[in-house]
Amino acid sequence: MAYMDYIDLLQWPAMLVTITAAWLVASRSTRKRTVGFWVFLVSNMLWSVWGWHERAYALIVLQIFLAAMNTRGVFKNDPELKITKSAIQE
Repeated sequence: MAYMDYIDLLQWPAMLVTITAAWLVASRSTRKRTVGFWVFLVSNMLWSVWGWHERAYALIVLQIFLAAMNTRGVFKNDPELKITKSAIQE
């Protein structure tokens, strides 16, 4: 399998990461929601890599704007970044 074929397969883990993030963001737990927004940021990166490979530039622009909203979600759910800092220190 060629190198480019591996990048083409990236859409499947990107989809699973996106679904996982959506599930976490829908939680009543602030901690799970915050983690969900971080997971969404990972999915934004995965989709951007795949979009670059496919020359899907509109998808990349979409991912940039979604990443900005997901970053906002991190700060709205964890205004003092307590959850984020504790996750890093563990």
